[in-house]
Amino acid sequence: MTGSELKAGGPSSIENVTSKHVEVQNPAWVFLLAAFCPIFCPIEDFRHKSSKRSVAVSVFSGVMYTGADKKITYFSNKYVLGLTVIAGIGGLLFGYDTGVISGALLYIRDDFEAVDQSSVLQETIVSMALLGAIIGAATGGWINDAHGRKTATLIADVIFALGSFVMAGAPDPYVLIFGRLLVGLGVGIASVTAPMYIAEAAPSEIRGGLVSTNVLMITGGQFLSYLVNLGFTQVRGTWRWMLGIAAVPAILQFSLMLFLPESPRWLYKNRSSSEAIAMLSKIYDPDRLEEELHQLSIALNEERRNRNSVRYRDVIKIKEIRLAFVAGAGLQAFQQFTGINTVMYYSPTIVQMAGFGSNQLALQLSLIVALMNAAGTVVGIYLIDHVGRRKLALSSLTGVILSLLLLSVSFFLESSGHADMGWVAVLGLVLYISSFAPGMGPVPWTVNSEIYSESYRGICGGMSATVNWVSNLIVAQSFLSIADGVGIGMTFLILAGIGVVAVGFVVVFVPETKGLTFEEVEKMWRERAWGSGNNGNGAESLLEDEEVRHV
Repeated sequence: MTGSELKAGGPSSIENVTSKHVEVQNPAWVFLLAAFCPIFCPIEDFRHKSSKRSVAVSVFSGVMYTGADKKITYFSNKYVLGLTVIAGIGGLLFGYDTGVISGALLYIRDDFEAVDQSSVLQETIVSMALLGAIIGAATGGWINDAHGRKTATLIADVIFALGSFVMAGAPDPYVLIFGRLLVGLGVGIASVTAPMYIAEAAPSEIRGGLVSTNVLMITGGQFLSYLVNLGFTQVRGTWRWMLGIAAVPAILQFSLMLFLPESPRWLYKNRSSSEAIAMLSKIYDPDRLEEELHQLSIALNEERRNRNSVRYRDVIKIKEIRLAFVAGAGLQAFQQFTGINTVMYYSPTIVQMAGFGSNQLALQLSLIVALMNAAGTVVGIYLIDHVGRRKLALSSLTGVILSLLLLSVSFFLESSGHADMGWVAVLGLVLYISSFAPGMGPVPWTVNSEIYSESYRGICGGMSATVNWVSNLIVAQSFLSIADGVGIGMTFLILAGIGVVAVGFVVVFVPETKGLTFEEVEKMWRERAWGSGNNGNGAESLLEDEEVRHV
């Protein structure tokens, strides 16, 4: 069914496509949902401004229906949740690679004397994956727009698995570095693709929680990496197993993605509206589906009018796109410059610097940090669609600043001769993660998956993820050198100062997007750029007045 056929058919056409999906085939889960709904779904309304759509499930009939006072919950639709988990394996790859290198590096230094004697080589082994991720993220936006979210995910899985095998068999540090580059390429593409795929399949009311599930997979991957590190500490070829086993989740996701559909928004615009409608009918009831398809039809017409005018330079030249990109890219930069991957990459090293010399003890303590990270993200999944993105980021940054100050003080005191400060430093790490994980962990990825217009979502998403990885690279490549130069206490104090700047940035540049549809977010940016009198209507293109809007 084409867009014109859909328009001609009207609501009856939509009902014909979706009627078979309205009745829940196995209503048993509905009773469980009803029983646990008070736990998972508090009284607060998911609605925001004019976004009043929702879906409920009749406990007695097992039929989904709409109503002004009904809600879609995180667990309402197992189909969407399944898509989210499978797409989130890309986040698992991201997190596993971030965490595993911190433990593997301890044993790589034992096997390669050149690595043990060179802090630059150590930083290069860590940072080469980040360089690959920068390239992967920079090209990932284009791959997503040109070939789709599903194809991009499959490409990322192949590259990641290949890189894992290269690392496992590396005869010297330089082959290992090449394997890290390949793995980084896969992670970079996945970091752009997974949030975008999830966001485009998610109802707006629970989009934040579903996209945050990808972040949970990242933190879960980090926790898994520490378990693997501990499990292979007594095995011959320790670090080779740690790095090589990373191919398993990549192969698993590749196999599962073969059976999943493409993103409905990408399908509708680029390939088959009938396939997109079939997928969306598994997510929405007929009335809500009609509204979603109407919005998609508007976006498709807009895309066709401006297909030849979508350019990278527009991100800077067109005011509303620039405002959105500054907000998204700024969040991604501050996520890294407030020190999260300093903690995750080097947590075993930080623990050793705090006075714990055993490799195995360092890994065990780092496991606690990773567990706190995962647990905090679960809290974030709940809060992000209830508290909102902006408030969650601000409260998270407040805790991060206090934790970094505690870390700084503990290391200053230890260097001054105070004993038994190691556990204080470890407490600071745990408090840091418990503050960061619910807020600044998921908020940047969630916001970037929803603030860009249809035409620029791939381009801006890729550019913003690139900012994240460039910031990540700067921090990873410089942390040990800065710590050697000014001391680790001063290094954490610098990060705390950056956290203060981040608070000001969120207050000034980041709006609240909780519960808004993509179209409502686009309208919001037009209002912020040109005032409420110039926001146009739903069918207005961002580029209609391109020549006069350049600033």
